[in-house]
Amino acid sequence: MPELADFLSLISGALVGLVLGLIGGGGSILAVPLMVYVVGVDDPHVAIGTSAAAVGATAFANMIHHWRLGTVKWGCALAFAASGVAGAMGGSTLGKMTDGEALLSLFGVAMIAVGLAMLRKRKGGEDAGVYLCRDTAGRLLPRLIASGLLVGALSGFFGIGGGFLVVPGLVASTAMPILNAVGSSLVSVTAFGSTTAANYALDGLVDWRIAGLFVLGGMIGGLGGALLARRLGQGKETLKRIFSAVVIGVGLFVAGHGASAFI
Repeated sequence: MPELADFLSLISGALVGLVLGLIGGGGSILAVPLMVYVVGVDDPHVAIGTSAAAVGATAFANMIHHWRLGTVKWGCALAFAASGVAGAMGGSTLGKMTDGEALLSLFGVAMIAVGLAMLRKRKGGEDAGVYLCRDTAGRLLPRLIASGLLVGALSGFFGIGGGFLVVPGLVASTAMPILNAVGSSLVSVTAFGSTTAANYALDGLVDWRIAGLFVLGGMIGGLGGALLARRLGQGKETLKRIFSAVVIGVGLFVAGHGASAFI
């Protein structure tokens, strides 16, 4: 029933957007299991390609907001993203070559890692004035390129935005404050998601209708999450811990469900 699938896509997107608006990064990791187990996408590769398209579009919308706030360190962000695009292309190509059930199982393992990472408090650096230029390129570029390649490859393989890895990668490479790392990470998440989606789309592995409905639902849910976050205040940390437990639990289910591919 196409109408039911459309409705479930919209609702699933709204749920992801609600989580993102409420507690920040990490919510998009639910996109693939929601597409497979709720919307009913049969092919894990299509779910991953479609998720990447939706995540890339959502990250772009959020990036514009951070750009206007002036939190994006463009030189560092573009260097990290540019090297990461090469990694995302390689990672997504490898992902397409991997058995669907095996890929789903590995995705479950990635979910567990994301859930555990969310339990750690994000820390930023002290260099608020960090800037990529001729004088700093020799120190910053090697770190940005190495981190970007690794994070991009993982993002492309699993079809996720990878923000939970991009943020610490930027902080470790440049010592920029956490607010700048979050804003700058969206440049990479947009680039990685778009690259992965484009690579999957070449083989017809993106359902653009579902991706569009996910983004639409995410915009609605994100607005509600942002409004609710203002009321909850410090309660957001408790919600984050609860959500991380949910992500770990879903990850265990997904990993177990696809483990038959390794047997």
